[in-house]
Amino acid sequence: MNDQKFVWHDRYNIGVDVIDREHKKLFSIMNKLFSYDENDSKSRWAYQEGIKFFRGHAMKHFAEEEMYMASIGYEGYDTHRRLHDVFRKKTLPEIEKELMATHYSPEAVEHFLGVCAGWLIGHTMTEDRAITGTVSSRWIDLLPEEEQAAIKKAITQQLYELFQLDAKVISESYGGEKFGNGIYYRLLYSSEKGKKYEFLLVFEERLLVETVGDLVEGDADKVNVMMMNATRYIAKQFIGRIISHFPSMDNLELKEENLLSYKQFDRMFDQHNPQCSLLFDTGKGYFAYCMLAPDFQEDSLPPSICAENAMEEILKYLNENDAENVEKKKLLIVDDSALILQVMKELFDKDYDVTTAKSGVAAIRSMTLNAPDLVLLDYEMPVCNGKQVLEMIRAEEAFVDTPVIFLTGTVDKERLKALLPLKPAGYLLKTTRPPEIKATVDEFFEKQAQV
Repeated sequence: MNDQKFVWHDRYNIGVDVIDREHKKLFSIMNKLFSYDENDSKSRWAYQEGIKFFRGHAMKHFAEEEMYMASIGYEGYDTHRRLHDVFRKKTLPEIEKELMATHYSPEAVEHFLGVCAGWLIGHTMTEDRAITGTVSSRWIDLLPEEEQAAIKKAITQQLYELFQLDAKVISESYGGEKFGNGIYYRLLYSSEKGKKYEFLLVFEERLLVETVGDLVEGDADKVNVMMMNATRYIAKQFIGRIISHFPSMDNLELKEENLLSYKQFDRMFDQHNPQCSLLFDTGKGYFAYCMLAPDFQEDSLPPSICAENAMEEILKYLNENDAENVEKKKLLIVDDSALILQVMKELFDKDYDVTTAKSGVAAIRSMTLNAPDLVLLDYEMPVCNGKQVLEMIRAEEAFVDTPVIFLTGTVDKERLKALLPLKPAGYLLKTTRPPEIKATVDEFFEKQAQV
């Protein structure tokens, strides 16, 4: 967890001091939780204390925010308070229970951080901003509570009948938060009158391995094509049973099914208001059910899956999903030239997590927010040259060992000698062809991996 950052941005401010102040505090606590090393023997104690601290501040924040909403007569107060109640009375206790039951396992910690971090950002950027009237609430088109209750009951019953899983709802306002490695599946139905119903199902990968995988291929340790085809069939049966509970959805026909990346899922979720959005803990992994009200045609989705292309599309999806879940090395490129930064970003963007900075001060700020695995540093910068920037980097205890490769227009022996005490990792001439620069960086990381 220690390579992730949860950074406060000014755009998260909604302009109400009592709310903004506590938001910053909650972000800070989450960031400390991300920084703990799960391999450290003291990490369990650190997580316990940090989560207690997070809970205390979250409860304080909810109470203060509700007082503020009441004081201004906010018309969305009841819905907003209901969202708070779901998080404080159901979501938080359930994910804390999972932490304790698994002795703070890496999976449980990842669930906790993913759900809480995603919920906090989503709630801050939508529901809290709605208090000031700058955006609309995401939860304005929810199904009536009795219909949602029927859906919850139907889903828990189906999960038990299919896999003997005692699933629990841990959120009735799932906001699209990422939990572990997931499979994101979209089903679009329409009625004879043209009314559309869109369903998004999210399966944590290990849930499929331990349920569908046990049925079709007992010794598999990751999701494969056979498992995905079985999951597609089960998912359609699953949605069919949900639909059967609602006469208004009678005679629906499946029009499209797609496998989505998390980015595609997140974008769709952001663009459509959910009518029902539930997150379940099944005991073997997380599962989310989302029913959306599509109001326009999506033009950026992957091809719809059909009998003719199913094998090809599933294999492509699994390969892309594996690649997406491989963590990229973080590269910071520092240069005062916007053109050089653009060229270098395009050169490295596919294989690395690239950040750029146009000055030494910007570089230090960037490193503080998101520590890089390697810095490519221009030497010939105005005001503060490369040597001075590296001196600032080495003066920070956290960056003493951060590798830095200089980008320079000329190789000057006296300059190189002066830089030796600062321990640069190497030098690259700016006149070097881009593919060779890329190859040098690739080789640097390959050698690092062998140490």
